[in-house]
Amino acid sequence: MLLGSHLRRLREARGITREAAGYSIRASESKISRMELGRVSFKTRDVEDLLTLYGINDEAERTSLVSLAKEANVAGWWHSYSDVLPSWFPTYVGLEGAAHLIRSYEVQFVHGLLQTESYAHAVVARGMKGASAADIDRRVALRLERQKYLVSEKSPEFHIVLDEAALRRPYGDREVMRGQLQHLIEVSERPNVRLQVMPFSFGGHSGESGSFTILSFPESDLSDVVYLEQLTSALYLDKREDVTQYESALKQLQQDSPGPSESRDLLRGLLQLS
Repeated sequence: MLLGSHLRRLREARGITREAAGYSIRASESKISRMELGRVSFKTRDVEDLLTLYGINDEAERTSLVSLAKEANVAGWWHSYSDVLPSWFPTYVGLEGAAHLIRSYEVQFVHGLLQTESYAHAVVARGMKGASAADIDRRVALRLERQKYLVSEKSPEFHIVLDEAALRRPYGDREVMRGQLQHLIEVSERPNVRLQVMPFSFGGHSGESGSFTILSFPESDLSDVVYLEQLTSALYLDKREDVTQYESALKQLQQDSPGPSESRDLLRGLLQLS
């Protein structure tokens, strides 16, 4: 995405159309669009030819961007789990790992970054009916690997609003749910985690469209991305007007939900009832 954004800026600065850029590398206008959005891999030769077309002759700048292209083509650690992942999900894992701010609303179950191993196993087993025990274990292992982001040296800010429905819907037995609630109480104390609960008592709210996640990146020229998971695919929205709508919905959810301290009290109350 970073390289694609850089190439787009260079092309626009020269007033070159996507069609002309595509012609220079023997490709279509749509491929240039996909390259600039970071949706396809990069051939070193294509990047070099585009840099020549855009008038980039400085050797240091060319070397830097070609190196970035090679780095962009290196498969992430999560690709080793591709055999048990839906085709659209590796893209999300890569974006999640690159984000410095993750904002999310969940209604069906606890967000994957906050799930205990036992709870994650129950969720995955429910969603992968008929899968082998080994495949379920691998999907859970990936989820636990993703969670290392939250405690890493470069951990992202994670702002999450959980609907009370996600906390009351049982996955696993009583002990699994108690363990999950206790884990949420503990992880909500982390300085990079802001956890709020939208209680049933509030009634209707701005999360009526369902769960979503907004990913923001440290590079200023990368637009935010809204992730919407569906039954057989996922949507990645990066148009400013779309992102703004979801940002407004999440901001309203945060304003209408009890704050982090009050939400912990709500979690403690649910733990006592479980």
